[in-house]
Amino acid sequence: MKRLKDSVGKIGSPTCPDCRVAMRWFRSELVRDNPAPMIAHLFVCPNCKRAQRQDTDFAPAVVPPDKLASPRFQIIDGGKHAT
Repeated sequence: MKRLKDSVGKIGSPTCPDCRVAMRWFRSELVRDNPAPMIAHLFVCPNCKRAQRQDTDFAPAVVPPDKLASPRFQIIDGGKHAT
């Protein structure tokens, strides 16, 4: 999630072609996963509500299986840890 927020900060907000004011970020979504991941950022003008999309490519983070997060909860059956 942090990488997604950072990608918005790198591109900056566009200027509305009608009102000439900075547009506000509305949402971001993964548009394409293969062959290269692409995120679409949608910005909306606070005055005229015009929307504009900016696409960014990014390199996915590769996490080795031994570094994945462990489960937060453990199942306990009859007061003993389940095996």
